[in-house]
Amino acid sequence: MIEFLHQGGPVLWGIAGLSVITLTLIIWKLWRLLLCGAWAGGGAERAVALWQAGQADAAQQAVAGRAGMRARLVRAAVTARQTRPEAKAREETTRVARALLAEARTGLRALEVIATVAPLLGLLGTVLGMIEAFRVLEASGARADPSALAGGIWEALLTTAAGMAVAIPAALALSWFESVIDRAGHEMEDLATRIFLGGEA
Repeated sequence: MIEFLHQGGPVLWGIAGLSVITLTLIIWKLWRLLLCGAWAGGGAERAVALWQAGQADAAQQAVAGRAGMRARLVRAAVTARQTRPEAKAREETTRVARALLAEARTGLRALEVIATVAPLLGLLGTVLGMIEAFRVLEASGARADPSALAGGIWEALLTTAAGMAVAIPAALALSWFESVIDRAGHEMEDLATRIFLGGEA
């Protein structure tokens, strides 16, 4: 592995560092989404059903102490609906929803940057390697060894392959995380709408 990194030069070392950061970010983001309940919504659904049935206290108890995004939004929406005029309650619910979604999106920008920068770094390494290969070719003149030139080009292309190997998982993870958060956002919007359409005021 160390020999492989040496063959690619400093750029390949940089890409290797990005690969470690990417893996760390993906694991951390999974953990964060699990903590914020990106896939859990049963308690929130029960609370909304209770609210629509006119059982405000039971609705609050159904989401009390829950850390999930949907539960926190429902708790905030029910509290706002009970304590504020409808217009103010809607504003407060919207504010809470935006804050929750912003919290859920933390770290996505870093993955997006890596997915963009990694292939560019790989291309940079390839260009630098090709420059060096042609410099050697020029210096050797008519005595150029084709196998040596091919070896230099092979080493130069290592960085392009490495950059893509880092960028593709980063882009896939970013797309999946965004889809999970978008789905949670749509479900939160639906829950809030149902709270404002029915139940106690």
